[in-house]
Amino acid sequence: MKLDDVKKLHQKKYRSQFGFYLVEGEHLIQELKQSPLKPAAVTLYATEAWLSRGQSLADGFDVVTITDRQMAALSDTKTPQGVIARVPLPGSSNAQGNGNERCIYLHEIQDPGNLGTILRSLAWFGNFRLLLSPNSVDPFNSKAVRASMGAIFHMPVEMDITLADLEARFSRFAYLDLQGTPINDGSFKDYPCYLFGNEARGVPLEALQQTNADAFTIAGSGNIESLNLGSAVGICAYQLSSN
Repeated sequence: MKLDDVKKLHQKKYRSQFGFYLVEGEHLIQELKQSPLKPAAVTLYATEAWLSRGQSLADGFDVVTITDRQMAALSDTKTPQGVIARVPLPGSSNAQGNGNERCIYLHEIQDPGNLGTILRSLAWFGNFRLLLSPNSVDPFNSKAVRASMGAIFHMPVEMDITLADLEARFSRFAYLDLQGTPINDGSFKDYPCYLFGNEARGVPLEALQQTNADAFTIAGSGNIESLNLGSAVGICAYQLSSN
């Protein structure tokens, strides 16, 4: 693959066209090596300076040596670390759950940092599947990948799942609302899918009214109006994973 085409992978349309995304930085390469993905499927683009100290980390990967100037052109960070991986997008097998996973659905989430935080939380607790609506930020966006700190390699993610798709797939849902039942109520764990909305607008009210969805709340002091989306999902994931 030509370097000019690799650079295009910073754009979603080319990620979809070529079937790859980019992972930049040594920490993420270390996480990538510990992921279920076979190293032979990944191509590393690395400078000679990085390879001189990171050769053991590069073992098993297909490696293309590039110049510092080429690395600067390929990177989307201010201070490139000297290594970028071209990683295949997950295939259709990623959409096949194990039957025991709880599904977290994000409706039109926009912030890649929030998405990365959510991926980290779900991967930490395990046994979750992340579903993203159309018009959500791309989880393979470089900012979201970096914010996930490698969790993206361990989490099953499905994209472009509509609310209609959800209704055909699940019979019951839970969502957050200030007037809902506290999440420490035992019934909170009885749902196959949990709905979380856009950072500013939440899940559309008309959609909730059309589905078999029950409201729950994260009890707080009442001193502030709402929680950050990433924090809310993390608290719910903890509650769902606790005994």
